[in-house]
Amino acid sequence: MKTAAEFFSIILIIFIAEVAAGVVALAYASFAEGILRAWATPALQNDYGSEPVVTSTWNTTMTELKCCGFTNYTDFLGSSFEKQTGGSLPPDCCRARSAPCSPGEAERSNVQGCFQQILETLKKHANIVGGIAAGVGVLELAAMIVSMYLFCHLDGRVS
Repeated sequence: MKTAAEFFSIILIIFIAEVAAGVVALAYASFAEGILRAWATPALQNDYGSEPVVTSTWNTTMTELKCCGFTNYTDFLGSSFEKQTGGSLPPDCCRARSAPCSPGEAERSNVQGCFQQILETLKKHANIVGGIAAGVGVLELAAMIVSMYLFCHLDGRVS
């Protein structure tokens, strides 16, 4: 019956790691903005237009959320994409959503950056994510209880 105790230990370690990750996520939620900004802006400046995964991810994000860049269209100014296209920005940065989209037209269009929309989407779905996490935690607690029961009550019966 040693396996029941091992199973309990593994589930306990996973449970503690999940609780710790949740506490860190709640405590450092504002810190996450800085991390996201540190990744997003350089990705737009250096990889957008040349890396297919980055480009398609940002295109989908900008199209679905009707936004432009992380902060706004200025994230693309001086970028490798702007240089490749001769000073043009992605079509989502202009209200007309047509190419070419010049920086002047993007400024007049005043399309918001994606960060606020991403944040609102995360906040809107936070309850669902929290509910799923709580459900998984309850299942893990039940698994630990069953494994301890098996370890304590069936240990002497199996030989």
